[in-house]
Amino acid sequence: MQLFDIEADPNHNHLPYDGTVQYYGKVVEGLSADDYFEKLMHTIAWQNDQAIIFGRQITTKRKVAWYGDQAFEYTYSNINKYALPWTSELIELKALVEQLTGETFNSCLLNLYHTGEEGMAWHSDAETDLKKEGAIASLSFGAERKFAFKHKQTKEKVELYLEHGSLLVMKDTTQHYWWHRLPPTKKVSTARVNLTFRTIIN
Repeated sequence: MQLFDIEADPNHNHLPYDGTVQYYGKVVEGLSADDYFEKLMHTIAWQNDQAIIFGRQITTKRKVAWYGDQAFEYTYSNINKYALPWTSELIELKALVEQLTGETFNSCLLNLYHTGEEGMAWHSDAETDLKKEGAIASLSFGAERKFAFKHKQTKEKVELYLEHGSLLVMKDTTQHYWWHRLPPTKKVSTARVNLTFRTIIN
């Protein structure tokens, strides 16, 4: 199922079953979105991501950063990370996302994809540190990129494009039943910054 030219409606669930995905469309418009993109590119403490795969530590071209209410320890791909204090821009964007979604978040994982050739493989955000079936709010700035879901049992796919300044929310049983990914593409030559607001449990 392809949802490329969809009309943004946060009340509509884009998954056919076993989870909830809501697309709000552009929640930060025009020059404001451009401004946030530039500030995030230059004020975030970006680092190349590291992961341990099949016993080997690899370093990705994609860069990441991790912020939160406190110095949360967060583990994925067998690497421990510790949250940095919020920046002023992240506090503003967190407040906006919480107002729109009615959810509350205490942390944010950011990803910087320099070009379309950098992406993310199929995975689900089901780490034990995360609130079970809690909402994850994904805010995107920069290059428009395809985002895909695949059901773990039926293999059914749902695909949509995430626009500059747009918001996507995944919640309920989505992480249990669906994988998601950011497929690489040679058609995109510019950068994308993605913020995923989450709730870490102690």
